Amino acid sequence: MDFGLVLQTDPPASQVVSLMKRAERNGFRYGWTFDSAVLWQEPFVIYSQILANTQRMQVGPMVTNPGTRTWEVTASTFATLNDMFGNRTVCGIGRGDSAMRVAGRAPNTLARLGEAIGVIRDLAEGREALVDGNPIRIPWITDGKLPVWMAAYGPRALALAGQKADGFILQLADLYLTEWMIKAVRQAAVEAGRDPDSITICVAAPAYVGEDLAHARDQCRWFGGMVGNHVADLVSRYGEHSSMVPEELTEYIKSRHGYDYSHHGRAGNPSTDFVPDEIVDRFCLLGPPEAHIEKLRALRDLGVDQFAVYAMHDAREAVVDTYGQHIIPTVNS
Repeated sequence: MDFGLVLQTDPPASQVVSLMKRAERNGFRYGWTFDSAVLWQEPFVIYSQILANTQRMQVGPMVTNPGTRTWEVTASTFATLNDMFGNRTVCGIGRGDSAMRVAGRAPNTLARLGEAIGVIRDLAEGREALVDGNPIRIPWITDGKLPVWMAAYGPRALALAGQKADGFILQLADLYLTEWMIKAVRQAAVEAGRDPDSITICVAAPAYVGEDLAHARDQCRWFGGMVGNHVADLVSRYGEHSSMVPEELTEYIKSRHGYDYSHHGRAGNPSTDFVPDEIVDRFCLLGPPEAHIEKLRALRDLGVDQFAVYAMHDAREAVVDTYGQHIIPTVNS
């Protein structure tokens, strides 16, 4: 199993770069960041420094979207980094939650997202693609390679990931929901004539190592609120008790009342007091190293290829070191 580290690009950027260097020394192969231009610093600028200061780490957004940058700009940016540092980027992409809503826009449609996946990948790998009906090719790209991994929760989005994407990003670590969603993605791949095993499966969630579960839960409760934004969209689309969406995903947001993006992805977010301890425990990895190892092995058995650690809490250096020294070697032994 591969491991990634997920950070927000809070200033100073030097701290983000330093943590990614630390992560690579500890056996993490991927470095991910949020991508929301109003809330945090521009990630692609910081990727250049991460790549320059690491040897093998692959970097990318978790996740970008088709609406905040034009598709040829996104493709050219990835291709430039790949040309400079040797095809070490991954394009994580979704409809856009905070990036779009903070700027007063609605998230992108799935139709637009599906089109963008193919266009961005084609352009970044040097092929011609249609952008707004115009054929475009970036002429200086020769040996570009850009895997595009799609984040999804709902049935239509899961199907799109199986049909179009090189990888599937699931931002929660609940075992039942992980199994259910991986099956949906792989079934869609089969129906589209694709090899389901060719789709990389990445689960991303907060991990907090320690014996004080109450403190760990408080540090990671924000994640249930972030996921709740997407779940609320699903409930509005499919209803509260739809057979298309498991109640194990939707039940907990009944007490949700709005969301303040100024605290997005941060410990102590006051918009997440509706998230019960049970959801924090299911969605995240908490407790002593042995508890992490047990859950990671269970995720691996479900077909997960990478676990990406969200480290937006007060022990991010410690979780990077503990994973590197104890958890990653044990899981992969």
